[in-house]
Amino acid sequence: MVPSSRSRAFGPAAWCLVAAFLFGASTPAAKTLLPAMGPVLLTGLLYFGAALAVGPAACWQWSTHRVASRGNNGRLLGAVLLGGVVGPLLLLWGLSLAPAGSVSLWLTMETVATALFAQLLFREHLGWRAWLAVSLVLLASVGLAEHEVGGRGAAVLVGLACVAWGLDNSLTALIDGYTTAQITFVKGLTAGVVAAPIGWLVGGHPSPLQVLAALVIGALGYGLSLVLYVAGAQQLGATRSQLWFSTAPLFGLLIAWAFLGESLAATHGMAVFMMGGALWLLSSERHEHEHQHEALEHTHWHRHDDGHHDHGHVEPISPEAWHQCRHRHASLTHSHAHRPDLHHRHAHL
Repeated sequence: MVPSSRSRAFGPAAWCLVAAFLFGASTPAAKTLLPAMGPVLLTGLLYFGAALAVGPAACWQWSTHRVASRGNNGRLLGAVLLGGVVGPLLLLWGLSLAPAGSVSLWLTMETVATALFAQLLFREHLGWRAWLAVSLVLLASVGLAEHEVGGRGAAVLVGLACVAWGLDNSLTALIDGYTTAQITFVKGLTAGVVAAPIGWLVGGHPSPLQVLAALVIGALGYGLSLVLYVAGAQQLGATRSQLWFSTAPLFGLLIAWAFLGESLAATHGMAVFMMGGALWLLSSERHEHEHQHEALEHTHWHRHDDGHHDHGHVEPISPEAWHQCRHRHASLTHSHAHRPDLHHRHAHL
């Protein structure tokens, strides 16, 4: 009998919440740098900061881990291009055509896009609780955004950016041949190389201290945040990790209220209530049936008390301890409560 999955799920959910806090805090922190840099240069420096933060760990892991499979290389390439290049550039193009409030409203489409792609293309099972949670998060996000009107072209561009990020989220949740630091490093370096030179050319004029501030914000709000989010997505699936991560605007709102003097409204309280309800739905869902696991070898964060990981280590590891290593699975058929993590992407009737 496999132990209950609730305690094991708390870890990945907490990782996604911390990731959301760091990313949400980075928005008001970076806001003061925009006048001197512009959005394109700032985006590049934030991603460079992410790459610098995880670079030493990623390079050390590449020197000690075997090369990933071709399938993982393809998923990583797709996630980097869609999430690190296409999505940000489409967003910035749309932001140049419409007010920021309208763009914030349209960005809620990312949650819906992630859920649709995860189920339709990547065999991620979603029950009625998960779909209701998606709806609540969408309504809460609409309540957080200012209802301004932008151009139709801008809405299309932001919608396409959300499609790119939805595919990125689903691909990232399936990458099991690279460590979370390696994934973050490749994404950060690629996005930085693309965006930063463009930002310098279009007129960014930051001081050295502002450049340093942007790199630090990127290291925490994009680097550490992305490492935690990817680890959570591998355990919870693309949609559920995205729903936990969608609390980022709330953290950003509270920080902006506490440190930048921005106001709070009744709609913000309603948004908190609806997001809380969505997260409760996610934490209370249960999905159990007999399923078969194919033999495979991969790398991801895991514990040895989940009924799937019984491999040995040179140094003994507690069954309750989260750790990351390359390991092999034998074929197995059993029944237990589970989520659409890397081991449970089987078909459903």
